[in-house]
Amino acid sequence: MTNPKRLFDCIEYQLQNTPLQDMLAAKEDGVWRKYSTAEVAATVNKVSEGLLSMDITEGDRTPEGRDKVAIVSRNRPEWLMVDLAIQQIGAIPTPIYPTISINDLEFILNDAAVKVVFVNDEPLYQKLQTIKNRLPHLKEIFSFDKVEGAKHWSQLLNTADPALAGRVRSIANSVATSDLATVIYTSGTTGTPKGVMLSHNNIVSNILASIPCFPPDKNMRALSFLPLNHILERMVSYLYMFTGTSIYYAENLDSIGENLKEIKPDLFTTVPRLLEKVYDKIMTKGNELSGIKRKLFFWSHGLATRFEINKDLGFAYRLQLSIANKVVFKKWREGLGNELKAVISGGAACQERLIRIFTAARIPIMEGYGLTETSPVISVNCWDEKLRMFGTVGPLIDGVEVKIASDGEILCKGPNVMMGYYKHPELTEETIEDGWFKTGDIGMMVAGKFLKITDRKKELFKTSGGKYVAPLPIESKLKESMYIEVAMVLGADQKYTGALIVPSFPNLIAWCKDHGIDFISEEQLIKNEKVISFYRELVENFNKFFNHVEQIKRFELLPHEWTVETGEMTPKLSLKRKVIMEKYRDAVQRIYQE
Repeated sequence: MTNPKRLFDCIEYQLQNTPLQDMLAAKEDGVWRKYSTAEVAATVNKVSEGLLSMDITEGDRTPEGRDKVAIVSRNRPEWLMVDLAIQQIGAIPTPIYPTISINDLEFILNDAAVKVVFVNDEPLYQKLQTIKNRLPHLKEIFSFDKVEGAKHWSQLLNTADPALAGRVRSIANSVATSDLATVIYTSGTTGTPKGVMLSHNNIVSNILASIPCFPPDKNMRALSFLPLNHILERMVSYLYMFTGTSIYYAENLDSIGENLKEIKPDLFTTVPRLLEKVYDKIMTKGNELSGIKRKLFFWSHGLATRFEINKDLGFAYRLQLSIANKVVFKKWREGLGNELKAVISGGAACQERLIRIFTAARIPIMEGYGLTETSPVISVNCWDEKLRMFGTVGPLIDGVEVKIASDGEILCKGPNVMMGYYKHPELTEETIEDGWFKTGDIGMMVAGKFLKITDRKKELFKTSGGKYVAPLPIESKLKESMYIEVAMVLGADQKYTGALIVPSFPNLIAWCKDHGIDFISEEQLIKNEKVISFYRELVENFNKFFNHVEQIKRFELLPHEWTVETGEMTPKLSLKRKVIMEKYRDAVQRIYQE
């Protein structure tokens, strides 16, 4: 096979070039169960046959006419096998976050007229049962786990009909690279989910242009835990399959640390929030040290904060950093499995300071940029150091063009730009003009080569004095403090800039113990005058990095962490600003009451 043209070509491509004994792997009953390339190929074909026997087809080949099949599951080998099986019979995989609200789940299943749903386990099966009578198109629900009363997905593997096998091959051969490959509903920070239509060419072109950005090594292992509904994790998973990289699935978010040590991966994809949590854990352990070990830890950390990429900081610095790597950072790498070649970060802006520190510790962070609508990669800081720059999201990948509009908005053109929004041609026309996709992000080119994101266009706000404030850089700076879990900057049409702050309670509680502060609950803790004074001092220290209009004049501490489940965060851990403003309306009013 020459260059692949469809996503499901990854199976045949791997069979011919790099057949693996562990193409996919996951823990089953506490033991790693490995699926070889040959087994995956056979399973995918069987699932395709099973779906055809249920009359799930390519229909009239229009986006609306093709049958849709939803996958609502955590990451596991079955996810990708079912995904590829749906694709090769011309039907359309429609992945949905397992943490989705019941209202959004019902909306998506009806909007896409989904006929079959694959769910992870009993809770998701029961969730679907509660809305099943409001889903007129739904024919069948299959479960990956064995669930009483539910059909197990393995039932699809028992369709032994040679005619169906021939039909699968015939349909697969007829799928064009320009055909619709998937509809991904973006959760977004506001409004109703909208379906992004991506063709095989959209995603395959993105894979082929991204491959040179990755380490060139063979026989690598990747750990997968970022949800597969996230276009970045899904695209990177196809990239792994085309490059012969084995994919191991983390059991859950709590087991990532243990799985890293077991698997010793070369690569994994993450969002900045999870990287921040790794860093916070490292710093917490550092603060627990004493004596010479503590001094060495913070001396090494101080060296890392001064690190520059593609710049020689002199012999003395190089020698000191080499010592820090042997004595302190070696333990950081061991905690991540000790074989890590790169971490791919996307979905939101990552703190530059964090990338600098991890890079100094020989843990390269490949921060990239893109959207679901761009399949997703527009630019990325590559594994090759010469193609990385701190404070930017890297150079553009091959074949992708960017221009900066007069108002600073980033516009993108290339084979990666989506086919359009499902059932919303008017929204497509509004978003794509003369082939240029309007990203909604504000940015600039640095050194004529590297793309830098400065803010989200819709998140910029104007104070009552008519001055614009970009909240993201301020929020990112605040999160550099080990005592701040997350913050949201506000001030639209107000006299000054304020902030809602969720403390990092484990670190704050440790600080309180050191300062003899007793408390009963987190609600009581954030009202303590010494705690408020401590945070006022923290905020004042950060204010010096910003101009007068951007400086936070007043803030409110909040007692509960923001999560996907409680509604303040999107599944990729971005802030749902409108939800937060409404939910914490009283706190916002306190900030702005005279």
